[in-house]
Amino acid sequence: MPGVGSRGPQLAPASRARRCRLHCTANAGGGTPVAKNSILVVGGTGTLGRQVVRKALDEGYEVRCIVKPRMNPADFLRDWGATTVQADLTDPTSLPATLVGISAIIDCATARPEESTQKVDWEGKVALIQCAQAMGIKRYMFMSIFNCDKHPEVPLMNIKAATEQYLAATALDYTVLRLCGFHQAVIGNYAVPILEDRKVWGTNDDSRTAYMDTQDIARLTLAALRNDACNRRTLTLAGPAAYTTKEVIEKCENLSDSRAQVSTVPTWLLKGTRGVLRGADWAKDAADRLAFAEVLAGNEAWTAPMEETYALLGVDPASVTSLDDYLQEYFTRIMKKLKQVGATADRTNFYV
Repeated sequence: MPGVGSRGPQLAPASRARRCRLHCTANAGGGTPVAKNSILVVGGTGTLGRQVVRKALDEGYEVRCIVKPRMNPADFLRDWGATTVQADLTDPTSLPATLVGISAIIDCATARPEESTQKVDWEGKVALIQCAQAMGIKRYMFMSIFNCDKHPEVPLMNIKAATEQYLAATALDYTVLRLCGFHQAVIGNYAVPILEDRKVWGTNDDSRTAYMDTQDIARLTLAALRNDACNRRTLTLAGPAAYTTKEVIEKCENLSDSRAQVSTVPTWLLKGTRGVLRGADWAKDAADRLAFAEVLAGNEAWTAPMEETYALLGVDPASVTSLDDYLQEYFTRIMKKLKQVGATADRTNFYV
């Protein structure tokens, strides 16, 4: 199994993995037949996961979501019609009960900034996959990252690649969906700061990203779930066009009639900062997240041809929202609100 950074993803200790299998086996006895439309969404409160939940409910699926006890409960999932069950990927013994009566898993989860990528994205996912096998789950949909297998120096990407390999070694009917980027991230990283007259952080690289709307990703995910031809396959989902950070900022400036306060961070500085932080145990996770600087420095294009994928999934390419259309709709709505409250486009502290 490939390493994460210089250390490599550490396989869950044998006792821990065995404990998970024992708990799963104890819950996997014969019983009531499982409905084919019953799915478990892991990461259902996230940017992508919530769109998967909503789309699945709209299409008539019975949706169950794993949630962790938090100060901000996932009431909106229940309001939509989903069932929630408390469990934690870092606690393997909590997982088997979540899979009872489930036919498919859609795994959208990843560690939050305050969480350990090793424990959530590697050890937790290994435990979940083991439970899925032991309990006879029919389908496993795994959200991965574009070209993750080409960047072992980036911990999260390397863990995603290792998880893909782990899935391939099982008997599960899995589908890996490699994602490039979300439209929604553009709003948080660029559109809102520009509207609030705050600094926008950019880099001096020429990497291009084919962003896609999470609603479209959710639609394609469910199309793949229904399609047996997608079993044990890896598909890349990319938006209609790829853009550099500079081009995205310019689009937001034009649509908001504002000028961005751009602070450009050289990729060599990000790489250097990562090297310093990796020397301190307390800053290891922060250093791992800065590892994407290694990818930025490569000036890659995060995009892929989609014609065959659209044909496979029976999706009309014209129905996929472009970044231009997404931003146009967003800024039209926001500028209308600004006019209603008598504000200008450069008003600060305007939250949406």
